[in-house]
Amino acid sequence: MVCEGSPEVRVGKKPVMNYVLAVLTTLMEQNVGAVVVKARGRNITKAVDTVEIVRSRFAKNVKVKNIDVGSHEITVNDPQTNQQRTRRVSSIEICLSKE
Repeated sequence: MVCEGSPEVRVGKKPVMNYVLAVLTTLMEQNVGAVVVKARGRNITKAVDTVEIVRSRFAKNVKVKNIDVGSHEITVNDPQTNQQRTRRVSSIEICLSKE
């Protein structure tokens, strides 16, 4: 696969343009051929926005090579009952590569 061992950009709570800059910096300055954009839960939409902004505005030679969608079980503390419980969180990994 193209993105095996490629650097990752993990999308979180920061503004979208921070992640766009991180992807562009990784692709251009570190001189790598591919980068993986990862996100979980509510940040999935921000990851998709990041990829689309990179592709449409800044780097026309960047293509989506692979998209992996899945879910993970995480353990969280319930503050009302003070017990731990598990819940499923969706995740996405988008592989971008230069042509």
